[in-house]
Amino acid sequence: MRSAFVSAIRTQDLRRKILFVIGIIILYRLGATIPSPGVDYRQVRSCLDEVSRGDSAGIYSLINMFSGGALLQLSVFAIGIMPYITASIIVQLLTVVIPRFEQLRKEGQSGQAKMTQYTRYLTVALALLQSTGIVALADRGDLLRDCSTGSEILRDKSIFGLIIIVLVMTAGACVVMWFGELITERGIGNGMSLMIFAGIAARIPAEGKQILDTRGGLVFALVLVAALAIIAGVVFIEQGQRRIPVQYAKRMVGRKMYGGSSTYLPLKVNQAGVIPVIFASSLLYLPNLIVQLTQSSTGEQPTWQRLIQTYLVNPSNGVYIAVYFLMIIFFTYFYVAVTFNPQERADEMKKYGGFIPGIRPGQPTADYLGYVLSRITLPGSIYLGVIAVLPNLFLEIGNSGGVQNLPFGGTAVLIMVGVGLDTVKQINSQLMQRKYEGFLK
Repeated sequence: MRSAFVSAIRTQDLRRKILFVIGIIILYRLGATIPSPGVDYRQVRSCLDEVSRGDSAGIYSLINMFSGGALLQLSVFAIGIMPYITASIIVQLLTVVIPRFEQLRKEGQSGQAKMTQYTRYLTVALALLQSTGIVALADRGDLLRDCSTGSEILRDKSIFGLIIIVLVMTAGACVVMWFGELITERGIGNGMSLMIFAGIAARIPAEGKQILDTRGGLVFALVLVAALAIIAGVVFIEQGQRRIPVQYAKRMVGRKMYGGSSTYLPLKVNQAGVIPVIFASSLLYLPNLIVQLTQSSTGEQPTWQRLIQTYLVNPSNGVYIAVYFLMIIFFTYFYVAVTFNPQERADEMKKYGGFIPGIRPGQPTADYLGYVLSRITLPGSIYLGVIAVLPNLFLEIGNSGGVQNLPFGGTAVLIMVGVGLDTVKQINSQLMQRKYEGFLK
């Protein structure tokens, strides 16, 4: 692996792409530390020290994890890439129910460009909505509830001052979206995934130090061992796949004979990646945010608000864990059904003279692929659910409510390992094109 890394650095094109990605990530982390105008940075840091001993961070833990802690600091990139993720979810859901979107998905590159444009417009709207909600919570003192002076983190509470903060955060979300697209277009790997990776990785030193200071060296060592075991299990499952043999018949084109080769169609055990976990986490985050925005100043709560705060706020609650687990299974099947169409695969194989040994081309092949996919998706969805809820069940070591997004388990490990493997594979493919030995021998 060391020689392959040296080869990647020595290759001018790859070196330029890797350095470009590193530069964008540095700019992203720099923006995540710059406070928005009108925010008292010293007061925010003082409040964060109090919040780390309370439970407020867990309420916004999803956005805070994806932004690398920038949300609670009210920085320029406080919203991060969460609006883009939510917009992508909505657009993918609309491809199932709106024929126009389904037609665009089948049009290839031009249709994909149009859907990307719709996603950008929706991202701006969602960023404006989320930044308005976060600033409103900060103005009321509800963003950092465990802070004794949480309502004083904003210096200028005039309408004009609040609007400026909202616009800056919205513009920051748009810049982060642009950064992600630049990485995807000119760098290595998926831009949005690498931005999430950078945000999670930025929290590891602080989280590790907090565990070491509060729980001691023994607990810290046990956490590291558990994290290594989880990472090994995640890598093992992520690399697992079911290979369906495909045979291509010989055909004459002009005076040359083509075909007659045999290959396989790889179906991964975890075909959906970490997308179902992100979908489920996003939906579980929304009810609590709605409660915070609609909470009465008198302190009286309707029944639906009490139910949400009782069952859908605390990650260690049994109802929360069950709902989270079932939502991950549902979204795994949903995302696989959207991204992998057995009928299209069967038609493509039939078009080029391919067939599965023992299975007739056409509809029987589509039925067989659908059967295998449904069988292999079940263990993949259960695996995702188990890994995601492990921190809720066993890793109650950090602040209350914050265990969901510890960088040593659950959602964070799934994202980091998945993004790392995907990026290494892309670098490996680039090296193989240049006749170098890749990272994965």
